[in-house]
Amino acid sequence: MRKNYDRSLKSLQDEVLVMGSMVEKSVLRSVEALKNRDLDLANQIIAGDQDINQKRFDIEEQCVELIATQQPMAVDLRVIVAILNILVDLERIGDHAEGIAKITVMIGNEPPVKPLIDLPRMAERTAQMLRDSMDSFIRRDVELAKRVCDDDEEVDNLYNQVFRELLLIMAEDPKTIGRATRLIWVAHNLERSADRITNICERVAFVATGHMEDIGASKY
Repeated sequence: MRKNYDRSLKSLQDEVLVMGSMVEKSVLRSVEALKNRDLDLANQIIAGDQDINQKRFDIEEQCVELIATQQPMAVDLRVIVAILNILVDLERIGDHAEGIAKITVMIGNEPPVKPLIDLPRMAERTAQMLRDSMDSFIRRDVELAKRVCDDDEEVDNLYNQVFRELLLIMAEDPKTIGRATRLIWVAHNLERSADRITNICERVAFVATGHMEDIGASKY
């Protein structure tokens, strides 16, 4: 019985990794679509968000079934509770990526107000944070989780830089306000995604220690 239970618990964690990979891909592709004005790719990302949502629901059902049938205790229960919370953050990050794709469709073929350099950097940094957060969860590595939270500062700094540059562009040429505002929305979606990842890392600390610990700069 214990072997079957352990297999079920491992399967749950594997499915979380799959969902994390789906979300990471969505984040990177959303900014790729924006950079290349690839409306077909943007629409694929928008449609694909349903797959991410469905993955969340499927894993939640597995969690509920495992709790109901196995009545887990101690660390096993913490793992399942952490997974339920991580799913919410992953699904929200997927929503942010979908939001970027929708902005790309909205922008269409409008000429860019500035070269897209910092936004792809924000996406790459966010994707790496997500990858590392998933790694820290599987390994129960609190130190790695803390380092991921520290990386959030780099995303925040990039966001502030993009925001300032776009404000200057709007001030110099009011005709750019609409286009620049849409890019600010993109930067905001990436910044919020990184914040969500710090929440995931706090769940890692919870699983490892049994205590909730504010290891990230929460922005709620």
